[in-house]
Amino acid sequence: MGEAGQDKGSYAAAGVDIDAGGKAVELIKGHVRGTFRPEVLGDIGGFGGLFQLGKYEQPVLVSSTDSVGTKLKIACALNRHDTIGIDLVNHCVNDIFVCGAEPLFFLDYIGLGKLIPEQVESIVKGLAVACRAVNCALIGGEMAELPGIYAGGDYDLVGFVVGVVERGSIIDGRSIKAGDALLGLPSSGLHTNGYSLVRQVFGIEGDDRSWDVFYPELGRNLGEELLESHRCYYPPLRGVLPLIKGMAHITGGGLIDNVPRILPTGLAARFRAETWPIPPIFPLIQRQGNVEEGEMYRVFNMGLGMVVICSPDDVAKLTAAVPEAIPVGEVVGQEGGGRVIIA
Repeated sequence: MGEAGQDKGSYAAAGVDIDAGGKAVELIKGHVRGTFRPEVLGDIGGFGGLFQLGKYEQPVLVSSTDSVGTKLKIACALNRHDTIGIDLVNHCVNDIFVCGAEPLFFLDYIGLGKLIPEQVESIVKGLAVACRAVNCALIGGEMAELPGIYAGGDYDLVGFVVGVVERGSIIDGRSIKAGDALLGLPSSGLHTNGYSLVRQVFGIEGDDRSWDVFYPELGRNLGEELLESHRCYYPPLRGVLPLIKGMAHITGGGLIDNVPRILPTGLAARFRAETWPIPPIFPLIQRQGNVEEGEMYRVFNMGLGMVVICSPDDVAKLTAAVPEAIPVGEVVGQEGGGRVIIA
């Protein structure tokens, strides 16, 4: 017998515990089933998730995949895993929602160095909470215990979302023109981008406890601020989609790289920086790391998690329906190479 009574030729001795995987599945079943919609056929545990598409005239499926990135390092450092799934679902749902899509179902992939059933349950619980909030079925997923690929307690979390939109209702930005209004919806903080730079700025590695430092301007410890969940913009905006010409989810690349993705050729976005409040975490990062302002706007969302473009005639109606949406600029003709101007 090997060490701890394990046969050297067993899978468990090689670092993969099949029994732990089975226990994890039992722990997450209730969370997953709680997200099911009537269109879900079958139960968890099959080789594939089944979803019966409802009645649409010209349905277009919209899909996206993403990860939480190195925000996972913060979750592991704090040993708190119940919010990281919320980040993932909301990030992915926002990405398909900019096309006008309703989220239908979600799948996740969790790769781990060591499968701890209670940790997996905590992760999946967060996924389920976020899925239920937008009526999206958590239809399937995969847990892969991969010793040698992931070290110690490290893990990776990846999500896949599929939504649907009627072909005639796709939001693609093609009707945007000069003079249209830019509206911004506030972010809840960093969301899921820029964490590699943040970890470098604050020296967050291993067990140095940098995340335990209290910052008065934040009103809490750094770790609590950095784990603040990525917002989902589907609930507040789905009722005003007919008023919207284009939307940009402000993720990696910030305002500088994301807003041009929805602008027709020859147009640029001019933002008035004084029109929205910038959460204190961003000036803190800039000051602590001596980061140039241009870099800040290219890496982080700087307080705007979603930018909406509409006709100036619809601003009053849109802001009345969504009071947190505030005018932050306008679409202008492009002059030179820059497509985003922040003044």
